[in-house]
Amino acid sequence: MRQLKVVGLDVDGKHIICEGFFENPDAAAEFKLAIDDRLRAAVRGDGARVAQTQIDIEVNNMLRPKEIQARVRAGASVEQVAAAAGADISRVQRFAHPVLLERMRAAELATAAHPVLADGPAVLTLLETVTTALLARGLDPDDTSWDAWRNEDGRWTVQMAWKAGHSDNVAHFRFSPGAHGGTVTAVDDGASELIDPNFERPLRSLAPVAQFDFDEPEPVPEAPPAAEPMHEPKRGRRGKPTVPAWEDVLLGVRSTGQR
Repeated sequence: MRQLKVVGLDVDGKHIICEGFFENPDAAAEFKLAIDDRLRAAVRGDGARVAQTQIDIEVNNMLRPKEIQARVRAGASVEQVAAAAGADISRVQRFAHPVLLERMRAAELATAAHPVLADGPAVLTLLETVTTALLARGLDPDDTSWDAWRNEDGRWTVQMAWKAGHSDNVAHFRFSPGAHGGTVTAVDDGASELIDPNFERPLRSLAPVAQFDFDEPEPVPEAPPAAEPMHEPKRGRRGKPTVPAWEDVLLGVRSTGQR
């Protein structure tokens, strides 16, 4: 164990300046030692007081249950509170659990509230309104998540998160409990667009692409022209054609005797 040499008192009066020598005796390093209860107790030889002071320091650095719940109620996660306090996650989780249930309940109640529009509260609830808006955009309304936290003024902020393609989207509403489920007002542009009855952005539908045949069609053979009907010679009573007499042919006289 290396020894330190007291050099003097720091200008702030709260630290002692010490000097220490290590492997190279010519190179000295200075240190500042805080004058606290532990140091005073060690100088007096009060070992019990030194140990008790260490316990007090550890307790002071650890968040109390009410502080844990206050931070979680304000929107912090269990991991964030544990990291900020340097505490174990299981300890923070134990006190944060009822507050997390409170936040879930507030978000659930907000979905049954009515959005406030320019002409007053809407007839549809917040959940019905955003469901209609998401369906108009070709999105799945079941693929959403809700959260809520209490602000410093005691009012609740409700967050709705959803995915559109590869992008993550969020919308925030201010929830005011009251009669008939209460009301919600938009906080940001995302929330305003979702509850605006005149805002529509339907997903463009894709028409089926016509299948074009770029190969030359084979020529269809044309039907041969219909043959002209042949006139059959007149037949006699017995079905045989009438043959004119020789003199009729020579003199141009019909067999009936008429010219």
